[in-house]
Amino acid sequence: MVSPAPPLASWSDYALVQAVAAGDGDALGELYDRFSPLLLALGRRILADAEEAEDVVQETFVHLWRRATSYDPQKSSVSTFLVLVTRSRAIDRLRTRQVIDRTLGQVGLEPSATLDTSGDGVSRVLNLERRERVRQELATLPDEQRQVLDLAFFDGLTQREIAERTGIPLGTVKTRTLLAMRKLRTVLRLEIRELL
Repeated sequence: MVSPAPPLASWSDYALVQAVAAGDGDALGELYDRFSPLLLALGRRILADAEEAEDVVQETFVHLWRRATSYDPQKSSVSTFLVLVTRSRAIDRLRTRQVIDRTLGQVGLEPSATLDTSGDGVSRVLNLERRERVRQELATLPDEQRQVLDLAFFDGLTQREIAERTGIPLGTVKTRTLLAMRKLRTVLRLEIRELL
């Protein structure tokens, strides 16, 4: 008789990364639970923006999901690896924000970290176009990824609540969210580059 595997919470960080490399979404979820508070704090400190910090943390775990097989424990601990990826991505965002602000300033528009609907003119039009583009991209996502985003953004559910409502394991919910957000972020980045 085979004894059951120990709960993921008792696994070492490295064992979890190995499981992620083998495609285990629950292991990714466990790593997210362990390290996201630290990484969010780091992202907020660098960016001074909670939403952008959350995006950076999501990007960090997408990076881990895609590159777990290349993680080398001889070079750094898992926590150090995740901190370095988060820091790098946050600094990239900060630089992009500065370039956008400079560019908007050069064409006579008020620099801002984000485009919002409270303004008028060019900013409002660009934001409406961006929203439409996001809606179009949402429609192209696989059903399971679109489902978790719909429940998160339109129903305001946490990932844990989505898991409870749908019966999907929490790690799977987190993985689907990460993959969907990665695609949407790519689209938005391309649009920002087109503005520059």
